[in-house]
Amino acid sequence: MLRALERAAAALFRSSPNPRVGCVLVSPTGQVIGEGSTQAAGSAHAEVMALRDAASRGHATQGATAYVTLEPCSHQGRTGPCCDALREAGIARVVAATADPNPLVAGRGIERLRAAGVDVQVGPCAAQARELNLGFFSRMQRGQPWVRLKAATSLDGATALANGASQWITSAQARADGHAWRARACAVLTGIGTVLEDDPRLDAREVATPRQPRLVVLDSRLRTPPGARLFEVPDREVLIATTEAAFASPQRARLEERGAMVVPLPAHEDQVDLTALLRMLADRGVNELHVEAGARLNGALLRQGLVDELLLYLAPKLLGSGARGLSDWGPLDTLAQGVELQLREVAQVGPDLRLLARVAGRDEF
Repeated sequence: MLRALERAAAALFRSSPNPRVGCVLVSPTGQVIGEGSTQAAGSAHAEVMALRDAASRGHATQGATAYVTLEPCSHQGRTGPCCDALREAGIARVVAATADPNPLVAGRGIERLRAAGVDVQVGPCAAQARELNLGFFSRMQRGQPWVRLKAATSLDGATALANGASQWITSAQARADGHAWRARACAVLTGIGTVLEDDPRLDAREVATPRQPRLVVLDSRLRTPPGARLFEVPDREVLIATTEAAFASPQRARLEERGAMVVPLPAHEDQVDLTALLRMLADRGVNELHVEAGARLNGALLRQGLVDELLLYLAPKLLGSGARGLSDWGPLDTLAQGVELQLREVAQVGPDLRLLARVAGRDEF
């Protein structure tokens, strides 16, 4: 199963919106005869790739065991049911790390395999398999993506100087590492303030990736310039979330001419309702949402309790008073009103520190 999890991790950048799944086939004598991982959406799942691998090696699969990191699917989507493919290949035993939270599967794959006489075990390495697909579990069980807020700051919490200068607080190594986190996400979210001030591309160009995550711009008044650099990234979907009031603006047609998809959403205090935004993105297959925004949007997400974890790059430098901070929310009256975090990982990336901190209790669903 650990080997199957390694194969699942190989799908990190490509499987969206499908979960990252790995499969390892083992012969009755204990020999690994085939391996596979989820391909791009609409292509083969991990189980089919493992069966193809076994066939290409000339191995028979009759009586073999399949170790798979997620329950084999049982429904007809863009590909056929994997539980049927395993049964037809003569697989005698299936060991799945965890059941599939997708209501279209949700135990049906296990039931169909058992009904066909296949021995099925569920549970080994369940926590690791769920963690690898926490965004998929979030979308299926909470109806919203897993929201990861990324920021690069000095040790005293500054993201930019008072004049807006921020390039570069952290090192080239940290920036490349941040692009890998972009690449694994289904979508990158930013605000119109960042677009107007920095004119970023917000693509994953520092790592080799078979797909670019879609870009979502929160733009309540449709102020996104049609000439913005974000439109220069080829083969990337750009979605602009705006209010229903701004949807009738002539600017909408100009943005759609640049290939943007403009989506109207309910407003809250003249701004796009953030909860409605997350639900809309979940409906569009977004599992992991990677936020790279300014203090205002960061603060709104934190204030409304919509951030699940923070990805922070800390540079070994101090930028002093007056500098811009990570988020604009508060002031708080008591320490108890703060956001309690649990450190999940601390790593050095070049000269900088990378912290992955999860909001306490957010993964309990």
